[in-house]
Amino acid sequence: MIGSTLVFDLETKHLAHEVGGWSNIDKLGLAAAVLLVVETDETYRFLEQDVEELISQLLKADQIVGFNIVRFDYQVLRPYGLAIGSDLIRRTVDLMDHIYHSLGFRISLDKLAEATLGEHKSADGLAAVKWYREGKLDQVLDYCEQDVRITHRLWEYGRHNSQIKYRDRESGLRTLAVSW
Repeated sequence: MIGSTLVFDLETKHLAHEVGGWSNIDKLGLAAAVLLVVETDETYRFLEQDVEELISQLLKADQIVGFNIVRFDYQVLRPYGLAIGSDLIRRTVDLMDHIYHSLGFRISLDKLAEATLGEHKSADGLAAVKWYREGKLDQVLDYCEQDVRITHRLWEYGRHNSQIKYRDRESGLRTLAVSW
């Protein structure tokens, strides 16, 4: 087993409009994924041919941390055999889900990272799909790993400070209490 607490992110082969919209997330296809083991700070990289090992590690983990992973990442993995049952959901800390239920609206990882940590993501999912199509898999994996590390730092910040920060529509800095 890799570790008991994993931070997880994946990138896809396709964009939502190419597969008929957001109701077809399970058709986006896995391009790349990264797991960060919290206890050791080691990362593991996966491509589509490694999906069985990725799913195996997710199912063995005591806790899985991610950003929008229940609604997105897990759905991408469903056609590869990931069963999204109550046990998996119970072990998952989905930062986006917590934030959405508290605020009633969604905020991007990039905006939360900027407000809370003072850092930005290097790109976005559109760039990752483009890189995948160009065969730049190392670039896709690097981008995915950066997202995993930002997610980890945001989660840790929230755990240690019982809050994270975001900007409202007028760019005012606000805090949001969290209990993850």
